Amino acid sequence: MSRLLVKPNGTQGKVHDCSPETAGWGYVGFQLYRLAPGQQAAGHLGQREAIVVYVEGKGHLTGAGRDWGVLGDRLDVFEKTPPHCVYLPEGSDWAVTATTDLVLAICTAPGKGQHAAAQIGPQGVPQVTRGKGTNTRQINAIAMEERDVAGSLLVTEVFTPQGHWSSYPPHRHDEDDFPNMTYLEETYYHRLNPSQGFGIQRVFTEDGTLDETMAVADHDLVLVPKGHHPCGAPYGYEMYYLNVMAGPLRKWRFQTHPDHDWIAQRDA
Repeated sequence: MSRLLVKPNGTQGKVHDCSPETAGWGYVGFQLYRLAPGQQAAGHLGQREAIVVYVEGKGHLTGAGRDWGVLGDRLDVFEKTPPHCVYLPEGSDWAVTATTDLVLAICTAPGKGQHAAAQIGPQGVPQVTRGKGTNTRQINAIAMEERDVAGSLLVTEVFTPQGHWSSYPPHRHDEDDFPNMTYLEETYYHRLNPSQGFGIQRVFTEDGTLDETMAVADHDLVLVPKGHHPCGAPYGYEMYYLNVMAGPLRKWRFQTHPDHDWIAQRDA
């Protein structure tokens, strides 16, 4: 199996625990919890900031010295409504107790001491339709650069209809060359509807030194350390993914693969 494809560790508790150390990179961290009512998850951020994303379900959150109450009103991720999300700065303790079945993502990156704790969703999360034809998909832009809500983190949700492609035409953001490109590591947390489905994701570089094509299942995590990273949803199955990106600069600048840039130019 590809080293970039990370299967969940069971179906309850902390099922994903990606850190810079385990991923072999420098910025992005991602934890995913699947909790039954009454179960708790907790942690301390140290020198990292976090965006807590209620993927689906409800839970009571305390963090950064505040009681945020019971958050979450999207019980099924494929409702496609913006999720409840909270930004927590570095040094924060946090704890969540599930009040329904809960899927909770903890997205982390190095903190910069620039932002206070705040609820950043669902209010204020832009909903955007991107692409044309079978490249059309829906975006919940939780914390992209147009929202000054984090020091390092870029976080977004994407819903790809059945038979459509996403993160397409293929693009990369693996060089620190602003304003032409920014270096951003990235994780994809995938969901499928119906859940027994699969999707396809390819991660590849233009020189061929990295070229891996993976069949992703419900709750799989894909690591994108470099290169292009398109994905597709077969007929009959919707695809969701939660993206977490971070690097030296909190800006998203990418370049399309030169062989496929004609598609981007045509559809511009």
